Amino acid sequence: MDLTDPLTFSAIYDEHAPGVYATAMRVLGDAARAEDVTQDVFLRLWRSPRRFDERRGGLGPYLRLMARSRAVDVWREGQAHGRARQRLEHVVERAEPRSDERPDQVAEDRDRDRAVRSAVRALPESQREAVTLAYWGGLTAEEIARRAGVPLGTAKSRVRLGLGKLRADMGTMAEAA
Repeated sequence: MDLTDPLTFSAIYDEHAPGVYATAMRVLGDAARAEDVTQDVFLRLWRSPRRFDERRGGLGPYLRLMARSRAVDVWREGQAHGRARQRLEHVVERAEPRSDERPDQVAEDRDRDRAVRSAVRALPESQREAVTLAYWGGLTAEEIARRAGVPLGTAKSRVRLGLGKLRADMGTMAEAA
């Protein structure tokens, strides 16, 4: 079986795509992400056909195993994003300060928190997401790049630019006070 032949590959896709999609759908429960996983599985097969070894088993089980593995990775990335969002919400919606804190410090902290939240909201979406995932989500630049589907350098730039804008905004706010 020549996986590099477009006609053969097309026939393989027609035969195995429903099973690959069903496998991804069972793990993810989301049609759009299952479609993405299906596309990724077949793209990987097209780019690296030699990874499939007929001596180790059939093509269908191989593709479904790839789909399950990739779907679990996608699911885990979604879980990490959810945890990052929860941490951010916890920081943003911080509980009332303890009564034993000094009132002037409480007011100052509350003002600073509002300023930080405002500055974070003012960032462009891509930078806000990168900074949030890095600091409140605890993700590395590599994990942020993979999650956002961008090159590593782009993810690092988004974090760096976002932090630069936050510093500038916070410095301007401090001067105004």
